[in-house]
Amino acid sequence: MRSRVWARGGHSVEGGIAMSTLGIIGSGNIGTAVARLAVAADINVVIANSRGPQSLAGLVEELGSRAAAGTVEQAARAGEATLLSIPLAAYGSVPAELLRGRSVLDTGNYYPSRDGRIAELDAEKVTTTELAQQLLPGALLVKAFNNILAHHIPQLARPAGAPDRSALPIAGDDPGAKARAAELIERLGFDTVDAGALAESWRFEPESGAYTQIYLADPDVPVERMLQAAAAPLPADTLRTALEAGQRVKVSERVF
Repeated sequence: MRSRVWARGGHSVEGGIAMSTLGIIGSGNIGTAVARLAVAADINVVIANSRGPQSLAGLVEELGSRAAAGTVEQAARAGEATLLSIPLAAYGSVPAELLRGRSVLDTGNYYPSRDGRIAELDAEKVTTTELAQQLLPGALLVKAFNNILAHHIPQLARPAGAPDRSALPIAGDDPGAKARAAELIERLGFDTVDAGALAESWRFEPESGAYTQIYLADPDVPVERMLQAAAAPLPADTLRTALEAGQRVKVSERVF
């Protein structure tokens, strides 16, 4: 059966270029939040995790008829793009050939407390997504959705043109992949700000001025309460200023 292609606003168009299906590898907080926005925007999702499709039955039922559980291989090849939202240490377990030539939205961050120390990142020879690109040669990686707390994603999503619409940064080396990522993110409810190439993606990695706290309604919320804290809209101009003013953090000193 031929897939439908959906334009912004949810109307199907034959021969259009808007995304009809999104593959999602990783069913954690970010992957699930994006999946919810996708089905709300009339985008089909095929979601996978390391535990297998049967572990996703409850989530798929909650998401509704536009969602399906699949294997990692099925999610990697579904639709026009793939969202990769897994721990950095697991990137090597994703068969690189599955993502070769595909637009991949990479939500990953380096957290030494979870991932262990990675010398190449600690030495700042590469950014996290540049390392991911080495692990997934041929994939068209776009850094996205890594700088916002998962519960802020549905809180801040707004229709195009809304006065309180927020922006998310993206970075990537392939212009076409970056354009496709921007189109998807804008359809999900956010404006985008181009932060440059993968080498510049440190500007919105952990501890940077454009990372998570910039979306807080109360920037003085204690760290231990951030996962429940309310969000406030972040206009594109404010995000752009934060990205341009960013100072590269000492990754080797990161402890969380």
